[in-house]
Amino acid sequence: MLILASASPRRLELLKQLGIAPDRVAPADIDETPLKAELPARYALRIASAKAKKIAGENPGAIILAADTVVGVGRRILPKTETVDEARKCLELMSGRRHNVLTAVSIVNTSGKQKTKLVVSAVKFKRLSEAEIAHYINTGEWKGKAGGYAIQGHAAALIPFISGSYTNIVGLPLFETQAMLKDAGYERA
Repeated sequence: MLILASASPRRLELLKQLGIAPDRVAPADIDETPLKAELPARYALRIASAKAKKIAGENPGAIILAADTVVGVGRRILPKTETVDEARKCLELMSGRRHNVLTAVSIVNTSGKQKTKLVVSAVKFKRLSEAEIAHYINTGEWKGKAGGYAIQGHAAALIPFISGSYTNIVGLPLFETQAMLKDAGYERA
């Protein structure tokens, strides 16, 4: 049995690209508040690991897949934007510069052994005008997204450069996830 410990519809869609349909979706309700001075990589690893552990504790014998995606600008963790003001601040900060998208993938196998891996992709936004920021905000795509954007939507037209895994930027690095699931003993039906 494979349980996806995530409420993200994007992660379900990405898994579908691999021909994988989890038996259950069980989002982990944990405190996702960053610790004082916590760096983006440590944060992503800690949160993904905690999500997987929590769901594994409630479902012994199942394979658990959890992930957490973070947008980091330098040492700073950008929020999953909930307001127009937050989205605007994120876009202004990333305008004309590179940032990292970090996804930690954590898998617990049927015997309870956990492995967690971090995947990092670099993304560069073009220098954004006020009109471009306003247009993007009007799309509503920023809602609940790390860093206030979704590369698979309108934001793609604002991004001249990425380095690394595209699916990582969307929310789940498929190459690494598939290898980790295989290592955990998961067999597609």
